[in-house]
Amino acid sequence: MNLLTGEVSRALFGDGAMPASVRRLVDLAQSAPPNQREALLWTARASAPESLAVCYLLYKHYATQRNLVEAERAARAGLAEAARQAGLDADWKRVLPRQAAFDRPGPARFWLFTLKALAFLRLRAGGGHEARAMLARLRVLDPGDSVGGDVVAALADAAFPRRGTRGGP
Repeated sequence: MNLLTGEVSRALFGDGAMPASVRRLVDLAQSAPPNQREALLWTARASAPESLAVCYLLYKHYATQRNLVEAERAARAGLAEAARQAGLDADWKRVLPRQAAFDRPGPARFWLFTLKALAFLRLRAGGGHEARAMLARLRVLDPGDSVGGDVVAALADAAFPRRGTRGGP
């Protein structure tokens, strides 16, 4: 399934239309080899820096390539752009539940999803403390776990058991 079409796309990105020229770059990137995909996606990002879908594709591309440093950089850029569009604080630690409608498609929902992705990337890179802090903020903002933060939290618990819990030191 193409992420940029259908219900999944609308749930994350809202109904923001992508310019045709950027859409062509994204379509080319989907079937290109990884090094060409990277160049096409960065060209798309330069052409439409406000496109949350392109931000997503960049961090997904790098994560798939196991380039966690670049995946995190792209995810942080996407988080910042979504925060700007949703009117959220630039510091994820200061975002509060009533600042945006996180349950509706659009920039705030994408911000929430990207915070989860960033927690996963931090976890994979060995940043368990920051990942846990992100997951704690995610639980406050998404108590119903609509973006799947509990899955990443379970991975964090397995990788970095908390002191005083079963399996912990």
